[in-house]
Amino acid sequence: MSEEASELIKKRYEKLQKLRQHSIDPYPNRFFKTHDIKRIKEAFFPQQGLVVGHVKTAGRVVSHRPMGKAVFFVIQDEADKIQIYASNETLNEIDFLVLQNLDLGDIVGVEGETFRTRTQEPSIRAHKLTLLAKNLSPLPVVKEKEGVLYDALSDVEFRYRKRYVDLIVTPKTRHDFKLRSSVVQAIRQFMQEEGFMEVETPMMQLVASGAAAKPFITHHNALDMDLYLRIAPELYLKRLIVGGFEKVFELNRNFRNEGISTKHNPEFTMMEAYQAYADYETMMDLTQRLFVFVADKVLGTQKITYGEHIIDLTPPWPRKNYLDLLHEYSGIDFKQKLQEKLSLEEAKELARKLQVPHHEAQTIWEVLDEVFSHLVEPKLIQPVFVQNYPKAMSPLAKSIPGDEFLVERFEPYIAGREMGNAFTELNDPEEQLRRFEEQLRQREQGARETMELDEDFIEALKVGMPPTGGLGLGIDRMVMLFTNNHSIKDVILFPLLRPRESKK
Repeated sequence: MSEEASELIKKRYEKLQKLRQHSIDPYPNRFFKTHDIKRIKEAFFPQQGLVVGHVKTAGRVVSHRPMGKAVFFVIQDEADKIQIYASNETLNEIDFLVLQNLDLGDIVGVEGETFRTRTQEPSIRAHKLTLLAKNLSPLPVVKEKEGVLYDALSDVEFRYRKRYVDLIVTPKTRHDFKLRSSVVQAIRQFMQEEGFMEVETPMMQLVASGAAAKPFITHHNALDMDLYLRIAPELYLKRLIVGGFEKVFELNRNFRNEGISTKHNPEFTMMEAYQAYADYETMMDLTQRLFVFVADKVLGTQKITYGEHIIDLTPPWPRKNYLDLLHEYSGIDFKQKLQEKLSLEEAKELARKLQVPHHEAQTIWEVLDEVFSHLVEPKLIQPVFVQNYPKAMSPLAKSIPGDEFLVERFEPYIAGREMGNAFTELNDPEEQLRRFEEQLRQREQGARETMELDEDFIEALKVGMPPTGGLGLGIDRMVMLFTNNHSIKDVILFPLLRPRESKK
């Protein structure tokens, strides 16, 4: 901390003590508003006009201009800002002392009359000023813009670590997280209108399955057993289809003990849905309608600005085969190679020629995934359904009839990023058991991410699950698209970060 910052904090503590010495509580128990700031502007400040009225509101001081014994300052609440005028002529002695010791970042309650300044600025003439919370940790001052002494933070990591400060000083951050809430509400509305029932499934599970991912492990003391934080709710949701529910969905938190990147956070949000008597094409149609509904509801348009691109969500989205895209962008016909019994070493050699990093790949399918991630994904800007994946990469999906290699699976891609995953769900218990066993063999070969065998899920399938379509969508990635953000940390309020070393 700089000497200047230390001195600033010291002065604020001195002001705090001064107020307390005059029996002013800098952190009172309550304050009740009659209006929020947006409502004040709507009700008392028609265009170029004024309705004089008595209001009581509150907010954080974001601008402060002393003028002798008078002060103009701006307060900001969740949605808006307004200018306050106060002086020794408008306040009693105690409230004037509060005014004299006011700092940027303080939270204050204001009671007074609405008026316009000579420049027609909507304002409140304060008759009463109540300190509600003294700011002892000064907010970052970046620059003056539109009368406000800060508007953004240049230190991105600081923004993630101190999200509460970021929300105060960065309007886009507040906007983005309000929009995230609107996106989630719109998803719920859409799914309910489509006849899906929202459910909840366990977050602590005996078997980490439903996705190919490394889990977090926890321990239950009373039962003296290890449990896994769920990597996906899929197998529990399909148990509900077995039980007779025909349309279910869950907005769920998942946990995967994997790397952190601009696209991945160990804790993330998904929406998973399952529909009986449906298939992956049913879920493609559902996905299109969902994205269009959310875009119209939240943004009022189906054309979204994302970076340098205008993303057009207007249906129908094209459908392209996974192996065809690999062929198109790599120049290699991997489908033919697979039919010719492509070996792991041959796959690695092809990746080397394509200059695709593959050092950690331990199976053919992991090599293919690396090639797809590096050569194909970045080119998939406009919405597209990538469909018909290799069976070995999709242990929960039904095979395409008559095709020994491929399954009925798709992933929607937008802006060069996978947005979700969907199948015609495998409902043959014997085949599902064979697929799980194949996953175990891949693990023995060194595969990094495979699925666990869930024996109870096999038992559920033996009871009988109807033909079913399943869909999983990454909510964080959807929000990234709708808010024009390129890092998942910008749409998660408190992303996981490595702790900094503490300084005494």
